[in-house]
Amino acid sequence: MAKPKTKAFQTETKQLLQLMIHSLYSNKEIFLRELISNASDALDKLRFKSLEDSSLQSDYAISISLDPKNNIISISDNGIGMTEAELIENIGTIAKSGTASFLSSITGDKQKDSQLIGQFGVGFYSVFMVAKEVEVHSKSAVDKEDDGHLWKSSGEDTYELSKKSKDDHGTTIMIYLNDENKEFIDESRVSFIISKYSQYINFPIYLSAEGMEKKRLNDNEAIWLKSKRSVKEDEYKEFYKYLSHDFDDPLLWIHNKVEGKQEYSNLLYIPKKSPFDLWNRDTPKGLKLFIQRVFIMDDAAHFLPIYLRFVKGVIDSSDLPLNVSREILQEHPLVDSIKKALTKRVLDALKKLKKDDMSTYQEFWHEFGLALKEGPAEDYENKDEIASLFIFASSKNDDGEINVDLDSYIERMEKDQDKIYYCLGDTYEAALNSPHIESLKKADTEVLLLTDRIDEWLMTTLAEYNGKELVNAAKADFDDAESKPKISKDNEKLIERIASKLKDEVAEVVVSSRLVDSAARLVTAKHDPGIQMRKILESAGQKIPDSKPSLEVNLKHKLIKKLDTLEGREFTNFSKFLLDYAIIAEGGSPKDPSKYLRQLDKFLI
Repeated sequence: MAKPKTKAFQTETKQLLQLMIHSLYSNKEIFLRELISNASDALDKLRFKSLEDSSLQSDYAISISLDPKNNIISISDNGIGMTEAELIENIGTIAKSGTASFLSSITGDKQKDSQLIGQFGVGFYSVFMVAKEVEVHSKSAVDKEDDGHLWKSSGEDTYELSKKSKDDHGTTIMIYLNDENKEFIDESRVSFIISKYSQYINFPIYLSAEGMEKKRLNDNEAIWLKSKRSVKEDEYKEFYKYLSHDFDDPLLWIHNKVEGKQEYSNLLYIPKKSPFDLWNRDTPKGLKLFIQRVFIMDDAAHFLPIYLRFVKGVIDSSDLPLNVSREILQEHPLVDSIKKALTKRVLDALKKLKKDDMSTYQEFWHEFGLALKEGPAEDYENKDEIASLFIFASSKNDDGEINVDLDSYIERMEKDQDKIYYCLGDTYEAALNSPHIESLKKADTEVLLLTDRIDEWLMTTLAEYNGKELVNAAKADFDDAESKPKISKDNEKLIERIASKLKDEVAEVVVSSRLVDSAARLVTAKHDPGIQMRKILESAGQKIPDSKPSLEVNLKHKLIKKLDTLEGREFTNFSKFLLDYAIIAEGGSPKDPSKYLRQLDKFLI
C-alpha cells in the first residue's frame, strides 16, 4: 500500500466537526441508520447504472459484521463504490451529498426511475459519536481502472487517504468503537437498531459475528409503497396492528401514492377505539416518517392537524426537507402542502363513511367525535368540511340517537326557516325537556340537542353553516320576528315586584312568549357565556365575565298565578324559589340547595 496522504477537510474546521458530532443528533444509535442508508444509496446508484450496463448487475446486499474482541463494526455494500476523487468530494467535504449530484445529472424518465433516497447531508459524520477512528475502503464499479482507496480519520480536522487494493467493487466502513460506546458491539443491540430504522430498506441486510450464523435482519415489505391492488385486506390489517400495537382491526384505511411535483406515499389508519392517552397533551402524536423506506421519526406531527391526532400511519417521501440530522422537519411550504392533502383525504374518507354506513360512523363518532369538534377552531380553512361530519341528537328523535347532521337538518327545514336551532344540556333528557325549546317544539321546529361540555364553544366558533345561522335557544332574541306579548297593568306590577326582589341576581324580569309548560327560564345575552361555557371557565380557573341573566316568566303558569297572591316575606321567598327553579332547569345548582328544598316542602304541603 502506498504511503498515505494527509489532507485537511476542504472547508470545515475541527470546531465545526465537533459541534456537528456532539450537537446535531439526539441519540447515538442513529449512526447505524445513517451508514445503512448511505449503503442503500450506493446500491441504488449501481442498480440504476446497470440498466445501461448489464455487466454491473449483482446480488445487491448490505453486510454488517461484529468483532467484539477488538470492538470493531464493519458495514459493507457491493454498490457503486467511490474513486479517490469521489472520496475527497463526498466524504472530505461536510454536507456534500454524492446522491444529490448524481440526481442532478439525470434528466427525463431516468430521474423518476432512479428511486434514490435524496440528500442526506452530514449523516456519515454521526459515526464519530461512537468511534475513535473510522476507515472507509472503497472501489468504484464504474471506473475500471480504479483498484481501491482507503480513507481514514479520527474525526479531527484532517484525514488520511491512500491506495489500497480491494477485490470487489463497493464500500466497507470499519468503525473502531471508543470505550464509552461498546454497547454497539452487542449483537442484540445492533439487531434492534436495524429492526427499528432499516427493516424496510429495499436490499437485504445481513448480520454476522463470531460464534453466530449469518442472518438476514430485514424481510418486511413496505406495503405503503406497493399499489393498492397488490395489497390484500389482511395485509392492511396486520400492518396496522404492528404499527399501532392495537389488537383490533382498523375502522378504515387510506392508501395513496402521489406523483408529480410532489412525490410521496401515505398509508393512514383510523382506529376503531380511542387510545387511553388521546387527551394527554404530552403523548407523542403524529405519523411515522420514512424517507425512501428509511425510518426517520416516530411522531412526525407536522403532517396532520391536532384534531386528527387519532389517525395512525406512515408517510414516505424522498422530497421532504429535513435539517442536517434528518431528525427535525424544517418549516417548509412542501410540508404544509402535504398536510393539507392528507387532511382532506381523512375528511373525505370520513364523509364517505358517514354517507355509506351511518351505524359504523356512529361508532367512530362515539370514540373520536370530541376530538373532531376541535377542528373548526384549529382548521378554519376546512371549517365547513369538518362541520359536515358532526352528528347530533335531535328533538325529532325520541330515542336520543345521535345521527342527525347539519345537512339533513337543513333539508328538513320549513321554507321560511333561516336558522338552525340548538339547545345545550348536561344530558339528552335535560336538553329535550329544556324550557328553552318549548315554543320551538310546539311549532314542530327541529332542535339539535347538544350534551358535550365543548358544544357551546364549538357552536359559537362555527356561528353559521351553509348560510344558516346557528342559534342557541337559551339566548335572548333568538327569533327576531317574535313579538313581545301585551300584558295588563296588574301583570306589569307583578313583573316589577319580582324584579325588585331579584335585582341582585338578574338583569331584568320579562314576560315570556316562548314558555309553554314551564313557569320560568333564565336567558343570557347573545354574546354572554352560557352555563356550559361558565363551567369550562371555572374548571380552568379563569375569571368569569361579570354578567347577569334575564328571568322570563310564564304568566299562564300556576306558580306565577300563585305568586301574584302572595305578599311580604312570602312573596320574596317565592320569587327566589322561582329563580332557583329556573337555575335547576338550566342545569345549574341553587346557591343554597337546602333552602330551596325547605321552600319546596313548604309549598307542596
